This record gives sequence, structure tokens and C-alpha cells, in this order.
Amino acid sequence: MDYLEKVLEKIKEWARKLIEAILGPEAQPEGEPIPIPVNDPPRR
Repeated sequence: MDYLEKVLEKIKEWARKLIEAILGPEAQPEGEPIPIPVNDPPRR
């Protein structure tokens, strides 16, 4: 049974590499923008 699990894991790995080669790497979620403090002088 352990042999079959190893074979299935290799097949999954090859399939993932093949899909990445065809479609490009998996999309990474965009990080949230970091707010940048702005030195805004008070208006008169």
C-alpha cells in the first residue's frame, strides 16, 4: 500500500509541474496595501 501512495504522490507532483509549465505558476493572493503616512501640514 505504501508503494501505491508513493506512486500517486509522484503522479500528483508531475501533474502539478506540467500544469505550472503550461499555465504558469499558481496565482499568489495579493497582499493588502500598506498605508503610507503622509506629512500633510495643516491648512489655514
